[in-house]
Amino acid sequence: MRRLFPVTDLTPADDEGEWSLDHLADAYSYPEQDGPWLRANMVSTLDGAAQHDGRSQPISCESDMRIFGTLRGLADVVVAGAETVRLEGYRPARAREAFAARRAAAGQGPAPAIAVVSGSLDLDFSLPLFVSPLVPTLVLTGNGAPADRIEAARKAGAEVVIAGESSRVDPARAVRELADRGLKRLLTEGGPRMLGQFVAAGVLDELCLTLSPMLTAGDAQRIAGGPSVAVPERFALTSMLEEAGFLFTRYRRI
Repeated sequence: MRRLFPVTDLTPADDEGEWSLDHLADAYSYPEQDGPWLRANMVSTLDGAAQHDGRSQPISCESDMRIFGTLRGLADVVVAGAETVRLEGYRPARAREAFAARRAAAGQGPAPAIAVVSGSLDLDFSLPLFVSPLVPTLVLTGNGAPADRIEAARKAGAEVVIAGESSRVDPARAVRELADRGLKRLLTEGGPRMLGQFVAAGVLDELCLTLSPMLTAGDAQRIAGGPSVAVPERFALTSMLEEAGFLFTRYRRI
């Protein structure tokens, strides 16, 4: 049984047994606004692990992946750190017929761009993500990145975006640079270090968090890593779905 609990009354809003993609797209639609909106999508076990054996897939489920696909279907750009791109084997986003009309009405291209954040540009630019995407892949780096790696990225067909000084990428500047290119509906899928940087910079607007009914113990990363913020930032629960013990929550910054 799949259920949608609006936070207003916590009563089931859908008892059909399955969420359609249209249902999910409506539930997770981006707000109407002029500026960028940065949304994160992460999964965590009950004991706070964001990964198992270095990957998020073992703690996920079919419905989590359905929501994952929906969030991508709504985004202008998917932002990911270089380590996540390597570990999760990122490939180009694909066009999906289920979202074609919705994307066309919103003035979007057939699929979201992928934006890879990397200061060192230690990436394999021969991969399909760079040489054969439907939409050119962007690489966000600092102005001190190795010149030969910048040239390799461009030769592969990627668009290099300078979004920081030295070899560091400034999270707030990265958001601005993408928005300046018309990519205002942003989705980050991590990893934990990347999400931690967005949190510390105060630019995360929304968190879509899947709580997995699993325990892993060990020393796996949390969903956000890096230095802590001086004052915890408060978010409000805006919706929650449930299936087979998995909770699919959505929080917005207050």
